[in-house]
Amino acid sequence: MVKGIEHVAIFSKDSKALSDWYKEMFDLKTVYDNGKGTYFLAFESGDMIEFCMTDILEDKKNEKTSGIRHFAFSVDVADFDAMVKKIKDSGAEVVTDAVTTAKGVSTFFFRDIDGNVSHLIARTEPLY
Repeated sequence: MVKGIEHVAIFSKDSKALSDWYKEMFDLKTVYDNGKGTYFLAFESGDMIEFCMTDILEDKKNEKTSGIRHFAFSVDVADFDAMVKKIKDSGAEVVTDAVTTAKGVSTFFFRDIDGNVSHLIARTEPLY
């Protein structure tokens, strides 16, 4: 039986710098470093992101192009504004500034230091 998604991989020309950026932004823990440019970072929940070295990068398009376009990071409602500020202060490019819907869902889209689109989301009520 499939239990869920163990990790998502992001390829980068500088996987160390990119993994360090995510580690700083989201207070992640390095749980694996192969010494050759592959790093696994873990959230407190056990969810992980893998960072791998590559010398091939494609044009990033935008957040609505077909295919995987962003990673959504869940944030407590009370921490949302502080996380948005932290990411903006890091120099990350804002794709869509922070907004909150009438139902209380807050979102913020940004690009990491490699240009990958990421998304903060804070929900007052979980989807399930």
